[in-house]
Amino acid sequence: MSMDKTKELYSGKKIVILGLAKSGVAIAKIMKNAGATVVVNDRKPEEECQGVAELRGLGIPVICGSHPDDLIDASIDLLIKNPGIPYGISPIEKALELGIPVVTEVEIAYQISPAPIIGITGSNGKTTTTTLVGLILEEGGRSPVVAGNIGTVLSEQAVNIQSKQVFVAELSSFQLKGTQTFRPWIGCLLNVYNAHLDYHKTKEDYVHSKRNLFVNQTAEDIAVFNYDNSYCRDMAEGLKSKVLWFSLTQEVEQGSFLKEGKICFRHALDGEIEEIIPIENIALPGEHNLENVLAAVTITRAAGVSSQVIQQVLTTFTGVEHRLEFVGEVDGVKYYNDSKATNPEAASRAIRSFKQPIVLIAGGLDRGIDFKELIPHFQNRVKTLLTYGQTAEILLKRGEDAGIKNLIRVDNVNDAVAKAHQVAEGGEVVLLSPACASWDMYTSFEERGSMFKQSVHKLKTSP
Repeated sequence: MSMDKTKELYSGKKIVILGLAKSGVAIAKIMKNAGATVVVNDRKPEEECQGVAELRGLGIPVICGSHPDDLIDASIDLLIKNPGIPYGISPIEKALELGIPVVTEVEIAYQISPAPIIGITGSNGKTTTTTLVGLILEEGGRSPVVAGNIGTVLSEQAVNIQSKQVFVAELSSFQLKGTQTFRPWIGCLLNVYNAHLDYHKTKEDYVHSKRNLFVNQTAEDIAVFNYDNSYCRDMAEGLKSKVLWFSLTQEVEQGSFLKEGKICFRHALDGEIEEIIPIENIALPGEHNLENVLAAVTITRAAGVSSQVIQQVLTTFTGVEHRLEFVGEVDGVKYYNDSKATNPEAASRAIRSFKQPIVLIAGGLDRGIDFKELIPHFQNRVKTLLTYGQTAEILLKRGEDAGIKNLIRVDNVNDAVAKAHQVAEGGEVVLLSPACASWDMYTSFEERGSMFKQSVHKLKTSP
C-alpha cells in the first residue's frame, strides 16, 4: 500500500505546507496520516481560506493572514508549496538558505505512488492531450488515474492507486519547478511558447522547469517531443531516455506524423510504418488539435495500446470543456467557449480554426505581453473585437493595427456576450478566446468559461 511507503518516508518529519487550496488541504492530511508534524500557512485572511476547520479538527495547526517570521527554522525537514506561490516570498527564501528542500505535491506523489506515471506538459494542449491519453488507456484496459493540473490532486490519488494502474498527469511549469527526484515512465512536452513569464521571470527558467520532466529519466523511460517546436528539439538533446517524436510537418524516424491524409506511427525498432486513422475520421474539431492527437497517439502506442483501440477513441472524442467548446447557436450565429486560451498562441490557434467571420471576445490579466503576434491572425478573420479586463486597451490597439473596424470595450464576459449578440450576423462565429489568464476578474478560466456559457444559454432561452 502507498500509505505504508508514505509513513516510511515522512513519519516523524517536521513539514511546513504553504498555501491551502485543494492541493494544500490534501497534502496536509496525507502528511498527518503518515505521522509527520505538520503546520499549514496561507497569507490570505482566514475567511478566504478553504479547509481551515477541517484541518484544525484533525489537529493540524493552520496559520492564516501572514507568513510569521518564525515559521521556518533549521528544524524543518521539508517545505511543500502550492505551485502558484512565487519563490521570492520570505518563507521560501529562508528555507532555501537553510538547505531545506522546497517541493510541490507532485514530488510527493511520485515518491509515494507505486504506479508508473505518464507526465504531460507544454504551453498549450495539456488538458486535451491528457484527457485523450486517459480515455485511450481506459479503453485499452489499463485502468488509468487522470490527475494533476487537470483538476484532481496528484498526491491524493497516489495514496490509493495500485501498481498495475497508470497515472496520467497533466503538469504545469509551476508544479515541475518544485520537483527534485520526479521521474515519469513516459514524459511528453507538447510545445513551448511565451507563457507565465510573470511567475518565472525569464524564458530560461520557464524552459528549465519544463525540462524537469525528463532530467531523472533513464534508458528504461520514454521522452515524447514535438519535432516542430525548436525548444522541444533542443530539450531532447543529451537525455538518457528513449526519444520519440510527433510532427505535423514531416515524417519522423520514430513516432507519429501525417502522411497522405492519415495519422501514422513509425516503430523505432524496425522502422515499420503503421497507419492509425484517416484525419477525416477524427471527431476532435480544430486543426490545432491534430498536434494533440499526434502526441496522444505517440504516448499510447509507446505504452503498448493497440492501434485499433486508439482509432476507436479518436472517432468518438470531441473535446473537453472550455477548449474550443461549441456552446450553441442563436439566430444563425455559433458560439464557442475557448476560455482555456490563456496566452496569445492558444488564441491564435482558435482563430485559425474558423473560416467564418469571427466576433472575438478577449482580455484578462496583464502579464506585460504586447500581443503583436495576434495581428496577422486578426487580419481578414476577426470582424469585431470585444475586449475587457486589464489588457482591454492594448488588445484594442492591436485590433486597430490589424485594421478591425468594429472595436468595442466591454465590462466583462456577460456584457461581451450581450454586445456580441447585437453585432453578430447569421453565419458568423462568436468566440471567447481571451489570450490572457482570468485572474484579474475571475477565479479561474473555468469560471470565466462558465459565465460565457450561462450568458449564451440565456440568449437561447430569451423570447
